[in-house]
Amino acid sequence: MESQDEKRLLLSSMLIPVILLMVMWLVKIVEVVFHLDLGFLGIKPLSVEGLPGIVFFHFLHGNWKHLISNSVPILILGTSLYYFYRPIANKILLILLFSTGLLTWCGARGGVHIGASALVYGLCFFLMLSGFLRRDRKLIIISLVVVFLYGSLVWGLYPKYAIENNISWEGHLSGFVMGIVLAFFYKNEGPQREDYIWEDDDETDDVVDNTNEKPYWEIPEPDKDDLTIVYRFRKK
Repeated sequence: MESQDEKRLLLSSMLIPVILLMVMWLVKIVEVVFHLDLGFLGIKPLSVEGLPGIVFFHFLHGNWKHLISNSVPILILGTSLYYFYRPIANKILLILLFSTGLLTWCGARGGVHIGASALVYGLCFFLMLSGFLRRDRKLIIISLVVVFLYGSLVWGLYPKYAIENNISWEGHLSGFVMGIVLAFFYKNEGPQREDYIWEDDDETDDVVDNTNEKPYWEIPEPDKDDLTIVYRFRKK
């Protein structure tokens, strides 16, 4: 029964990430089939024309390679978010979708910014930091796995490297910042550190209650006859 429950939980955790990916792939298929370029819906920083991109830029990709490179981490990181942080997963995802676009629109260099990389960075750094902040062993392990798999994403924050490879480092930076901010902001919501029995401070059960015992100076002296009886008994 437990394995079946885990399987259902895993499958349900994949639902939202898969829906997001389906939309992204559908957009690219429509572009290819109908020979369209929907790049004009991307973010154009500090431009009224670019405001719709705050919402739409996650779903637009320059080519298939760009889309595939974002699809795998979205599936893995998104599923991890819903599996381990289910109570707050919807809030985290929605905030990342809108806030990363807004930050990119406010502070990015000129041009058109598209792609789900900002979302990938947000999910990645939220998962990296949250486990350590919550001090839960299981969540710390997940954080370490994410660091192992996607620690190299930090190179995407380096402006020179990003510009040389035609990458929006500003979008990456917005995801990095928001992932960390949300990890701190929601550290007391969702899963928390498990309290083990040996970590409890309650030791009163092991302490003998001596509060009713009288101090030695209040104990009456024994009767002389009693001492004599004890003495004679020992002599025998």
